[in-house]
Amino acid sequence: MKTSKMLRITTITMLMLLFVAAGSVFAQQKQPGGWKANMPAKYKTMKGKGDVAAGKELYIKHCKSCHGPKGLGDGPKAASMKTFPGDFSGSKFQSYSDGELYYITVIGYEEMPAYEKKVTDDEDRWALVAYMRSLKK
Repeated sequence: MKTSKMLRITTITMLMLLFVAAGSVFAQQKQPGGWKANMPAKYKTMKGKGDVAAGKELYIKHCKSCHGPKGLGDGPKAASMKTFPGDFSGSKFQSYSDGELYYITVIGYEEMPAYEKKVTDDEDRWALVAYMRSLKK
């Protein structure tokens, strides 16, 4: 009985240390946002309509591995990145214009790859923006 209790305590302790270590990795990452300074003015006012359901399918295929299933920046590749992928549900992200989200998704910046050649249809690009908008808190 003592062995079982010790095993549980050890397991819980190890899990807690793992979560703390993972949290410190994300805390050390550079915060996103430098891309705004380099953005051409035309993107700041762009607007488009997108199909959220189509955007979700594209998100799962292209974005989930870094940004996570709910857009919290916790995908399996996120911890190995120098820059935190961003939290799509937060007010800072949601304050960006649709055109700004389109720009960073299509053109990319630093570790965020360009999806210009992977998502070539403009409707699909706007669908991704619509889906990212749907992830707000």
